[in-house]
Amino acid sequence: MKVLALIPARGGSKSIPHKNIYPIRGKPLIAYTIIEAKRAKLISRVIVSTDDERIAAVARRYGAEVPFLRPKRYAGDLTPDLPVFQHAIRWLWRHERYRPDVIVHLWPTSPLRFAGHIDQGINLLIAHPEADSVRSVSMPPQTPFKMWLTKGKTRPMEPLLQNRYPKLFRRRIKPYALPRQALPKVFVQNGYFQVFWTRTLIEQGSMFGDRVLPYIVPDDLYTEFDSMKDLKHAEWQIKRYRK
Repeated sequence: MKVLALIPARGGSKSIPHKNIYPIRGKPLIAYTIIEAKRAKLISRVIVSTDDERIAAVARRYGAEVPFLRPKRYAGDLTPDLPVFQHAIRWLWRHERYRPDVIVHLWPTSPLRFAGHIDQGINLLIAHPEADSVRSVSMPPQTPFKMWLTKGKTRPMEPLLQNRYPKLFRRRIKPYALPRQALPKVFVQNGYFQVFWTRTLIEQGSMFGDRVLPYIVPDDLYTEFDSMKDLKHAEWQIKRYRK
């Protein structure tokens, strides 16, 4: 089975210039992802999709392939992941007649991702061919059972989930008045990894599909990179987990 790891890493980052190759504890940020992707036993090919020559050079230095530079129309601030992956798969088929069975989406901003976890996610999808994808999730810091919808400053708020869980909201003590531990567990998708069949991308025009299996990641293994504060936190976490 051909398993392709695709790492999308565009050059334009307004919050942290050249964020994807920003040095963290002696390595460019993207290097951590490339190294673990190459260590994963089930991944047969590692490709970086970028529009930036500097990122491409760094990616190649750490062993990833960069067979093309991504067109600028797929590298904007608001460009979603889907057309980036569709472009990569089309390019590989047209130029190499290569088409993987499974695609692993690895964000370059997760330096605490480990090869063993990637292999577990791939195995989970392979063991469940009826599923369309596997998505990494973690527990959010806030539960949506305590969130509200507003319709203006002078109109009453409505609990976000009251229509989805009517029985819970008909109880004497409402969910928003209960401790978090007494509420149903919820999870939020994160940027640790995503694994999906190539057929999901081609036939459904989606990286998720309708049947998404969860891969639960501990909260402290995923870090957002939107500020220098996030980078400092990542440095501390790398020091803690990567001896």
